[in-house]
Amino acid sequence: MDNVLSARALMGVSLGFHIIYATIGVGLPLMLMIAEGLSLWRGEEVYHRIARRWVRTAGVLFAIGAVSGTILSFELGFLWPGFMAFSGPLIGLPFWMEGFAFFTEAIFLALYIYGEQRLSRRALFFCTIPLTVAAAASALFVISANSWMNTPAGFTLAGGRLVDVDPLRAFVNPAWAHEAVHGTLAAYAATGFTVAGVYAADLLRGRLTEYNKRALTLSLAIAGVCLPFMLITGDWASRFLAAHERPKLAAMEAHFKTSPGAPLIIGGWPEPASGKVLYGIEVPRLLSILIHRDPDAVVEGLDAFPPGTTPDPRLVHPFFDLMVGSFFIMAAAAAWFWWQRWRRREVPPGKWLLRALLFASPFGLVALESGWLVTEFGRQPWIIQGQMRVTEGVTPNAGMGVVLATFLAVYIALTVGLLRLLPRPTSEETDGCATGEDRHDDP
Repeated sequence: MDNVLSARALMGVSLGFHIIYATIGVGLPLMLMIAEGLSLWRGEEVYHRIARRWVRTAGVLFAIGAVSGTILSFELGFLWPGFMAFSGPLIGLPFWMEGFAFFTEAIFLALYIYGEQRLSRRALFFCTIPLTVAAAASALFVISANSWMNTPAGFTLAGGRLVDVDPLRAFVNPAWAHEAVHGTLAAYAATGFTVAGVYAADLLRGRLTEYNKRALTLSLAIAGVCLPFMLITGDWASRFLAAHERPKLAAMEAHFKTSPGAPLIIGGWPEPASGKVLYGIEVPRLLSILIHRDPDAVVEGLDAFPPGTTPDPRLVHPFFDLMVGSFFIMAAAAAWFWWQRWRRREVPPGKWLLRALLFASPFGLVALESGWLVTEFGRQPWIIQGQMRVTEGVTPNAGMGVVLATFLAVYIALTVGLLRLLPRPTSEETDGCATGEDRHDDP
């Protein structure tokens, strides 16, 4: 493989793994805070037990995420020296701030983990507040650096050199607000569904304990609250793209030709040579309505931009559809659960519902990975939109294929180690919270 392909593949593999660790690392602190808050407010021990189990997973993911994040920081300089030389003065601020957030998170996570026997329940709850804030802030700072690549700001160019550098304006670049809000909500929803899948599987095994029912309900409550806001912020993002990142929007929607009353195409395979989408479902005028709130509005297609400056819709459109489809799978499963929960006034034990929740549980992470791929593929061929192409930012050094294979092995080993280190449920944790007929022995 050539250097560009090898460097992109290595960065993609590294980020693909890290996003999973980081996403749950952002979402679990919020769940810990809510569980401990409920324990204090309602005086129910079960929520404290739930939180103490979740924190072991949070600790393992924090450690693995720190390792994968460190690898990424080295890869930025190693693989993309041209990019870092140009962007360092501008995106250094969010990475510096992320370091402070990381250490704040580490301090309060340690206090919460090791303070069980020394701190009061109220003090433990207060530890989860800065832990949650620091975890979210860490994500917001990193997203700032990525959004700057999509809408670079805070500088002017004179003779090919940066002048009038303003790191603060680069930090709050135009794309940051919608990416930060949408990405953080997605992390909470993905974590909620991932955790819900664990308890749905436990209930399917016959462990119909109060512990599992409460944990399932709490995780789906957090995810369910986030889902409608994800829909709202997703619409916000699409309208922003229509104004500031039009080639990306055209590739996402596989919209080849500029036209009024543009249709929305669901699914299908884009064919750039013919400018058509094969096997797609076309909804007349819906794209114009969604983007401009006008069924007759003109929506620019890929033909509106110079050749060689637009992303490949064959990469962007399928992942965009996968992201949107994942959202609706989660929304359907959550709606079914809460409908049954409202009707029965208890956690419904139906096997088909639990199977649906188990099936939907990984789609939050699928949506996050797909959304990230849409963001990155949708910026091509630019590494910094309109300023630097990927080929200009990559390292000229050879031998990237060997490095790719080595780091792929490292990430596989990290993931295997993570799965082995994750805590397993014990009869003391699950059955200890059961009462009467809810109590079941572990097989």
